[in-house]
Amino acid sequence: MSEIVLANAILVLPGETLRGAVRVADGRIAAIDAGPAVPRGAVDCGGDMVMPGLIELHTDNLERHIQPRPAVDWPHASAIVAHDAELAGVGITTVFDAMRVGSIPTGKARYRAYARRLASELLDLRAHGALRISHFLHLRAEVCSETLADEMAEFGPEDRVGIVSLMDHTPGQRQFRDLSKLKTYVMAKNNFSEAEFIEHVANLRDLRARHGAAHERIAVAEARRLGAILASHDDTTPDHVAVSAANGIGLAEFPTTLEAARACRENGIAVMMGAPNLIRGASHSGNVAATELAEFDLLDIVSSDYVPGALLMAGLMLGDFWGDMARGIATVTRAPADAAHLPDRGRIEPGARGDLIRVARIDGAPVVRGNWVQGARVA
Repeated sequence: MSEIVLANAILVLPGETLRGAVRVADGRIAAIDAGPAVPRGAVDCGGDMVMPGLIELHTDNLERHIQPRPAVDWPHASAIVAHDAELAGVGITTVFDAMRVGSIPTGKARYRAYARRLASELLDLRAHGALRISHFLHLRAEVCSETLADEMAEFGPEDRVGIVSLMDHTPGQRQFRDLSKLKTYVMAKNNFSEAEFIEHVANLRDLRARHGAAHERIAVAEARRLGAILASHDDTTPDHVAVSAANGIGLAEFPTTLEAARACRENGIAVMMGAPNLIRGASHSGNVAATELAEFDLLDIVSSDYVPGALLMAGLMLGDFWGDMARGIATVTRAPADAAHLPDRGRIEPGARGDLIRVARIDGAPVVRGNWVQGARVA
């Protein structure tokens, strides 16, 4: 369809909401008209909200599809298509698929490289028109690993790598400051004995001591080579944020303390928190709650993290919390687009991509009644 009009809707625009209609022609927003009129041939939205398609910067959902159970490697093409359809169904129109680079191929808790193969499969499906929404890559560069340099060297500027995040999961700091929580998680996941857990912690700390600083430098340099933005992960102290700022990082994923979030704001670094944290009212790791950052005006962007459907729910929840729906929805549309340097989407304004979703709220739950990517309906 070369043209579509969504009319009689509550349009979520930059800075305001109004009842009106939006027209998309040749994949771009062509006009916005105020009022409840429904032109001939238009879709009558009946007062539903129409907002920009959601933009997801960090989701582990693809990994969940390729490994639905421990030790199960699901056929990747099928997993990618299912992941893509799931995101379209919950209102996401642009996704940065998170893939880990940096592996530990030795020891009982080993995990092997997979990102290059999976990225190639995803990009091939995209080239063949098999995917509904817009996909970019988010490489999670694990500095506490053995193979980071080799894995990152396999990617090039043609691979649509939009984000490189510096990940450091060394026990005893950042996300894993509380070793008791790490112990509970790792022992259950890997069926470790007490002695094996102690050995595991010692091995990770040794890897960090031997490779961490070099891996950080490599990840920063590789992000520049790939033309990707840099993100930090689990900043906990102002010192962490100072290092991030020195590296040119513009996005902080999931800072774990109020102090780190404040330091990000002082350094002009956008703060992103997980939608599940916001919706549950607490971090599952015992870190700062997203609601607390929202109260202190320190929350800029929301990511679905591990629950795709949580992204829209979080944007609406923040709109209610702040008493400003345009501001709440901006955390899942315009703000992530700006952080990812994608000025052509995340907003309803003439000339922007025609990525739009129609949303109703039924018993408080968001329901996506339509998803259009560049004016073509995908869900």
